[in-house]
Amino acid sequence: MRTLLASIALSALLCGPVYAQSPDVSDSDTIASVLTAQKGKRVVLRLRSGQDVTGTVKAVTPKLVHLATLSGREFFDAVIALESIESVQLRTRQ
Repeated sequence: MRTLLASIALSALLCGPVYAQSPDVSDSDTIASVLTAQKGKRVVLRLRSGQDVTGTVKAVTPKLVHLATLSGREFFDAVIALESIESVQLRTRQ
């Protein structure tokens, strides 16, 4: 019984919130460099039109970003011009 209680307590501790690393931003960073650092991770892009687009960063070029597995449109990808992005929102906690 003691082993069972210890196992449950350990499981409860391990299932707590998981914190991701906050991004480090320097003076020379750009939208492209921030997105390149997030390659393979989910981000939310706020566009100049006011629309939010959520997806996984697949590739970043000097002018474009390719987002895969769009939220709410899982069978679609998006290619967005970097100049139309106002902000990059990153999830730092689970």
